[in-house]
Amino acid sequence: MNTGKPVVVGVLVPSGSGNQQQEALASSLVAAAKLAVAEMGDVQIDLRVYPTAGDSNQAAAAAQRAASEGAKILVGPLFAQAANAAGTAVAAQGINVLSFSNNPDIAGGNVFILGDTFANTADRVVGYAARKGQRSIAALVRADAAGDVAAAAVQSAARNNGANFVGLAKYELTSESAIAAVSATKSLIERTGATALVLDADAAGALPVFAQMLPEKGVTSANTQFIGLTRWDQTAPAVRSSSGLQGALFTLNDTGATNSFNQRYAAANGSNPHLLAGKAYDAMRAVGTLLQTGSSDALTRKKLTRNSGFQGANGIFRLRPDGTNQRALAIATFQEGNVVVVDPAPRSFGGAGF
Repeated sequence: MNTGKPVVVGVLVPSGSGNQQQEALASSLVAAAKLAVAEMGDVQIDLRVYPTAGDSNQAAAAAQRAASEGAKILVGPLFAQAANAAGTAVAAQGINVLSFSNNPDIAGGNVFILGDTFANTADRVVGYAARKGQRSIAALVRADAAGDVAAAAVQSAARNNGANFVGLAKYELTSESAIAAVSATKSLIERTGATALVLDADAAGALPVFAQMLPEKGVTSANTQFIGLTRWDQTAPAVRSSSGLQGALFTLNDTGATNSFNQRYAAANGSNPHLLAGKAYDAMRAVGTLLQTGSSDALTRKKLTRNSGFQGANGIFRLRPDGTNQRALAIATFQEGNVVVVDPAPRSFGGAGF
């Protein structure tokens, strides 16, 4: 690969389906990718956009077309099946795919995922809790595939951070099941002596129910450390202010980096970025940073997985050899309903928080 000339990068986005939400998301992803290139003015990148309509077959065709037009790496697509199809389509040509997906099942080979993962979140927040003395961890997760991934992430995080994973309760997305899970969780904690409870519930799901009913059953912040795997900062004020969640632990992106990215994106585009736009920025930032080295093998797996990582829209991140990613995260809590950062996101790899 000659980095002295513009390097073709194919950006696969979910446009072309006619779905307005997907079209808006695709537009924001492209804008973020272009922002990254613009901010790295000394790198030569020929950015080419390929619509996938969010479809696996179209993603595979787009990937093949991009490869035929000289793409040395692919950025996107978003959906897991489409990303897997794109990766398979260009694997024989040695082209890597930096997908926006968060599904670890498709990671590996020539496919990397840039989406936030339960594994990364769990390792950070359970690790923090363990260092603060919480060594007996239970979990309450959905009774589905996503819940299974969350449970596995918590078990692994406990093991990696010197804590004990003592048990699991599950719930389905119905009021009846969530209510039943509260009693099951209380029994689990009493039986195992767990001092911390990790929940995968979010603001749009069962979190409001658990925040109210667990304390009513005697599982309170006074005797159990609540830990969240999702964006609890986005919960409604009434839920954030509930007595059950005061002192709970959850993660945030590097707030300083995120705010800066949002401001730069808005200045360049006249609108705010989609929540996922930062993944496209990150991918292009990684590509540009490696191309700046001038190395002919800049976009190989070895270089993509460099230990020092990259500076992204939401803080530092790095790609792992298994195709997943590791991101710097802050630890936050609720104090009187306010989101308060208690442990800032690391600014480099190798220190506390990793």
